[in-house]
Amino acid sequence: MSTASTSPIESTHIEPLPYADEYGYTSLSRAAVLSLVFGILGLLSWYSPLLLFLSLLGGLFALIALSNFRKYPGELSGKPLAILGGLLSMVMLIASPTKHTYEYYTELPDGYERVSFAALTSPVGAPDVPPQAALELNGKKVFLKGYIHPTSLSSNASKTFVLVPDFATCCFGKQPPLTHMIEVRLLGEEFASKSLRRHSLAGTLSVRPYIKPVDGLEGVYYELQADHFK
Repeated sequence: MSTASTSPIESTHIEPLPYADEYGYTSLSRAAVLSLVFGILGLLSWYSPLLLFLSLLGGLFALIALSNFRKYPGELSGKPLAILGGLLSMVMLIASPTKHTYEYYTELPDGYERVSFAALTSPVGAPDVPPQAALELNGKKVFLKGYIHPTSLSSNASKTFVLVPDFATCCFGKQPPLTHMIEVRLLGEEFASKSLRRHSLAGTLSVRPYIKPVDGLEGVYYELQADHFK
């Protein structure tokens, strides 16, 4: 009786390849990375409440990442990143509004009226001249905030400069509309230097019926004799 020969190939026992997850191969959670990135960027809201949305995004991505970790515990990594990003976001969502609210109610000096550039700027499509709301502020003690126009400083320790309402004008140094500028004269011991941060000022506002020439710019209608500068 003959026996069938067994081929070496047929007799070879091939073990199945182990799954990748047995070796700990996982994917880094994108949501976890984004939560940390936005959590760090959200720290900037300490200086500007307009940036608080960054902390909101950081907290949202942290929640998404933690939810994915529960659904796919063996497939995703980066949980510490999501936890850190979520904690940073949560801290800033509490600390930043608290700080800015406190500043808002304590920063106004006695005897001054809080105003914004919105009361000084001309409406869209209207002639670039002081509106009625601005004319009514002539000679009054006001408190407002703005940015130093970079071309208006004569030195790094100047007593005069031009204040503008937005960061874009401040940063790029373009010619703003006439009613978007205030020539500031510091009366105290403070000096102004080039800066990209927002400043708080209090003083007496003068509204001119004509354009006053200013070095490096077309001119201004408004002048502020500032008693306080921060």
